[in-house]
Amino acid sequence: MRYGMLIAVERELKAFLESGEDMREEQVCGRTVYRSRIGGHEIFALCSGCGEIDAAAGTQLLIVKYGCEAMLNFGVTGALDPSLKVEDLFVVRKVRHYEFDTSPVDDVMPNQYAEFPDPFIPLDGALIRKAKAAVPEIRETVAASGSRFVADRAEKIRLRELGCQICDMEIAAIARVCWMCGIPCLSIKCISDTFEGGAGDFQTNVARSARAAFRVLRAVLEN
Repeated sequence: MRYGMLIAVERELKAFLESGEDMREEQVCGRTVYRSRIGGHEIFALCSGCGEIDAAAGTQLLIVKYGCEAMLNFGVTGALDPSLKVEDLFVVRKVRHYEFDTSPVDDVMPNQYAEFPDPFIPLDGALIRKAKAAVPEIRETVAASGSRFVADRAEKIRLRELGCQICDMEIAAIARVCWMCGIPCLSIKCISDTFEGGAGDFQTNVARSARAAFRVLRAVLEN
């Protein structure tokens, strides 16, 4: 099977590049695509850059250019729940694009895309079950996603009150593009910055948290 792998930043990408897999590089649209194999599957990995726009563009590129049949995402995430700790691992069940809102002009709720019954974009149930079978201790979660690094405590509380446990900057775009293209999407996230933490936590923990998230994704592919 052909899997696209979308990673946001270089420090997360290193977890894949240092995994020991044979890979080759090619340049497409000013970006580097890494071609490899894991568990008998073809992998096309791309570091998109931060934020929803870059993530959407990178996801669409992997689907259209390389014919990827499913999309994988791994990376670090911020905690909206004070009980979550650094290196806690999650598989994203659904995501809320908290910066999207057409409710003033459409018959929808804030953050709701008209194609969905509520403000959440679902991810693929079959891939979620495979992740939980490969790593039984992993927990399902609901993510808030927008093109901002969330460090403010009041903003974290607001996003938690929207029904979310973690926050990132890309998964809403990845899930939305995958839904539009009719392909499944899986996202594995690992806490790098806690509820009380922020940019300093991220800088300290991004490398090891990214490696922990990639280990889960690799276990899914190998099983």
